[in-house]
Amino acid sequence: MHMDAFIDRLPKAELHCHIEGTLEPEMMFEMAARNGVPLAYQSVQAVRDAYQFERLQDFLDIYYQGMAALRVERDFYDLARAYLEKAEAQRIRHLELFFDPQAHVSRGVPFAAVVGGLSAALQSAQRDFDISARLIMCFLRHLDQRDAFNTLEMAKPHREQIAGVGLDSSERGHPPEKFTEVFAQARAQGYRCVAHAGEEGPPEYVWGALDALQAERIDHGNAALADERLLARLAEQAVPLTLCPLSNVKLRVIDDLADHPLKQMLDLGLHVTVNSDDPAYFGGHLNDNYRAIAAALDLGPVVLAQLARNSVSASFADAPRRRALLAEIDAYMSARATH
Repeated sequence: MHMDAFIDRLPKAELHCHIEGTLEPEMMFEMAARNGVPLAYQSVQAVRDAYQFERLQDFLDIYYQGMAALRVERDFYDLARAYLEKAEAQRIRHLELFFDPQAHVSRGVPFAAVVGGLSAALQSAQRDFDISARLIMCFLRHLDQRDAFNTLEMAKPHREQIAGVGLDSSERGHPPEKFTEVFAQARAQGYRCVAHAGEEGPPEYVWGALDALQAERIDHGNAALADERLLARLAEQAVPLTLCPLSNVKLRVIDDLADHPLKQMLDLGLHVTVNSDDPAYFGGHLNDNYRAIAAALDLGPVVLAQLARNSVSASFADAPRRRALLAEIDAYMSARATH
């Protein structure tokens, strides 16, 4: 079987995707027109032309501008539904989607409209595609902890729709320890905890995410390679890392995919997964990331299947669902072996 076809049919999970980062320019313009929101760009092509980033902040500036088009519950439903249809076509069987409520409520969008639209789309994916899904609410690390506490309070009526909390946005200068108390409160309320760390920040930020925030997964974690003690801990505790290869190249975290740490991390026994991050901005959805990393690092089907298994075992799906999805991957590999 050709590698592209193998990847397209391989059952897998995606654990690091920002729903706002799936907003394609065409939909951005459609929603802006529908809602009477002026955009900073004259055309779809002008938006795409702006997707040249030297660093994370360059991307974030455009990312927050694009969000301006999202105003009402229907927008969040349409956004998530469009992504979920792409997920179904890629054999993504379980999803954990990040969303940034602070970036919406600060624009006057009700919290309930954001969660209502996203949740309705996830329910439709369960019904129509048998895709299980979870929402993870991220705190914006460039804002202060008080703002994060306000967000946690706003989430209370929607507790059943939100599985976990995360930490994203500008990493440099915003260590995890800044959010120690709000993560402690979130854990007390039963939320699962994850955090972006070690993308542009140092290994110390990964330590901080593990110790101060008690993050169960590290989103990115590239910087861990610079710290042998940290690598030993990540391996020993089997802490999942949600790597985002095409994002790393687009944001200049690395210059060439051939230098991506994924293979080295696998060789060190780390629990790594492949993800798309912000696919509309970074030139590829999940299967594009699998294809790119397979070609750049010469990974064969057995390793790719292991990455898919890692994505399922690192997920917050319940145990029966994880078992079922792992069995799907095994069945796929067995059937492939007999052909």
